[in-house]
Amino acid sequence: MTNEIRLLLVDDEKDFLEVTGKRLARRGFAVKIALTCGEAKAILDHEWPEVVVLDVMLPDLNGIQFLKEIKQKWPLLPVILLSGHASVQSGIKGIECGAYDYCLKPVDLEELIERVKIAYQESRAV
Repeated sequence: MTNEIRLLLVDDEKDFLEVTGKRLARRGFAVKIALTCGEAKAILDHEWPEVVVLDVMLPDLNGIQFLKEIKQKWPLLPVILLSGHASVQSGIKGIECGAYDYCLKPVDLEELIERVKIAYQESRAV
């Protein structure tokens, strides 16, 4: 099933993006990566990822603000937030703003994969 999931991974940590993107691709995901919200917007406007994994702290726009933009334009697109600041509060705020789920960084790859699969399956059931 994972080879059917198109995933957009948005994070300003280049090493994290490259390593996690490669690991997810090896697991069968079709992965696009973006270092900024601007890059992510360009991908979203031209492709339709089925799940977005979005860091909360980004250089060009706060992840929560970008989440709101995503949910306004694509309300059914599941977004999983990542917080590297061990902030449960940002995760809760994200859920209130429409995020499907959130994970604290450093995130375990197996946990992230499981959450992505569940988000994908539930979005297809709607």
